[in-house]
Amino acid sequence: MKVVIIGGVAGGATAAARIRRLDEQAEIIVFERSGFISYANCGLPYYIGGTIEDEGDLTLQTPESFWSRFKVKMNVHHEVTAIHPESKTVTVKNLENGMVFTENYDKLLLSPGAKPIKPNFDGADSDKIFTLRTVEDTLKIKKYIDKNHPKSAVVVGGGFIGIEVTENLRDLGMDVTLVEAAEQLMAPFDSDMASFIHAQVRKNGVTLMLSYFVEGFKDTDCGIDVKLKNAPIVHTDMVVMAIGVAPETTIAKAAGLETGIKDSIVVNDKMETSVSDIYAVGDAVQIKNFVTDTDSLLSLAGPANKQGRIAADNICGGNSRYTGGQGSSVIKIFDMTGAATGINERTAKSLGIDADKVILSPMSHAGYYPGGELMTMKVLFEKESYRILGAQIVGFEGVDKRIDVLATAIRAGMKAYELTELDLAYAPPYSSAKDPVNMAGYIIENIKDGIVKQWYYEDNETLPCDGSVTRLDTRTAMEYNMGHADGFINIPVDDLRKCIDELDKSKPVYIMCQSGLRSYIASRILMGNGFDVYNFAGGFRYYDAVHNDKALNKKSTPCGMDE
Repeated sequence: MKVVIIGGVAGGATAAARIRRLDEQAEIIVFERSGFISYANCGLPYYIGGTIEDEGDLTLQTPESFWSRFKVKMNVHHEVTAIHPESKTVTVKNLENGMVFTENYDKLLLSPGAKPIKPNFDGADSDKIFTLRTVEDTLKIKKYIDKNHPKSAVVVGGGFIGIEVTENLRDLGMDVTLVEAAEQLMAPFDSDMASFIHAQVRKNGVTLMLSYFVEGFKDTDCGIDVKLKNAPIVHTDMVVMAIGVAPETTIAKAAGLETGIKDSIVVNDKMETSVSDIYAVGDAVQIKNFVTDTDSLLSLAGPANKQGRIAADNICGGNSRYTGGQGSSVIKIFDMTGAATGINERTAKSLGIDADKVILSPMSHAGYYPGGELMTMKVLFEKESYRILGAQIVGFEGVDKRIDVLATAIRAGMKAYELTELDLAYAPPYSSAKDPVNMAGYIIENIKDGIVKQWYYEDNETLPCDGSVTRLDTRTAMEYNMGHADGFINIPVDDLRKCIDELDKSKPVYIMCQSGLRSYIASRILMGNGFDVYNFAGGFRYYDAVHNDKALNKKSTPCGMDE
């Protein structure tokens, strides 16, 4: 059996190694357009910033090492320009000498990845404008920085790459402006959770420009001008474009393979395309979302590697299946961590899913043990069924392990209230006896059993201001005086029973505290005395973060500096 693989990164390299492990006699040939194989895309920004010091650490294998270990012929600087399914051949161009030749196959695997989106802006061909997708891109940026010593940079795009590049350019001491056309950074997060990311970016000296559209560029003698819609020009020394990627499927379309979202390659759960003996994996393919069972795109390394292994199994006569992806991801934002899995609230609404949520601010480990850090968790679940839909977490410690537990719970089909049953490891330096994941389950269980009713940040705008409801802050007087939501009176939870006669039992009571715990205790006291009570999801800490972020975004001046 002869297998030709187009693309030697992530899914392609994984598939090649797996095929060899399953079939020692197979002939395996890989064509990779770039000069590197099996490299760590996710590590590229950290080489620019100097966290990864050795260029060689970016590549996991070389063509020589891959041949030595797996007897796979890795051809770098070779671009497949056409696929001919009827003859089971591909046309290949050697980019080093221009030679064009034909290669036959028994099985063909496409792993071309995705290409950076490059809008046709005026001046976009400037040598001061960069994208970041390959090792070559990384080396080009690093060389430019080492030679020109730029003092400032504009990063366009607030996704994973945009934020990581922003952080690493700041680490080099540059003044960085981050421009994003949407109202928030990091699309996998809801806007409320993105507020914490915005605050962290601003805290680290980044000029954040949300809802700004780039219209073009113009080279100058001392840098480059970034033209913005309805805003003054931003002058800078260099620009990194990170506005997203699109599936690289030109030759797949030309060969007649069925395509889907954004011209991605349509595959079944065995990673087979619409054409016999042709498989496809990675950023170029359309997959099923595990949570919603809808078609989607997923540009992440983990799924690409899984798909490569599955395709390899099936190429070798196996019966492996890809059951869909849920988009589990994590990102470093300076010294903060953000993580998400499943779908967010915005997506649930767009699909007509009747969802509910809990928001909590637990400590990363036992509060009495030094060094604990607060995190903010949002867990989304379907009403009635209590199926877990997704989760988002931001914080400084323990974020990654909690999101992985929640990702596993989604995959296992657990009900949201069953999070209470998880037997998670506990010791004071690592967790609490009631782990944050358990705590989310307890809150959801209370909702299910009618023990607590919630209200949310978005409800604040519609709460009556005519005195028909009671707004109650149950923190201490000192906390209240340091800042509180408009219209809220203060009765500390420990004083509530003796002050209960001051409240009108005929009015619904909307309660808030710092994290949601004291207000929950207060709600139980009041409900036990015949009041209709709603506990604020997330607490004042969450409310204040979201409220301040919205205010900053509204006050943003045309040049992006906060007033």
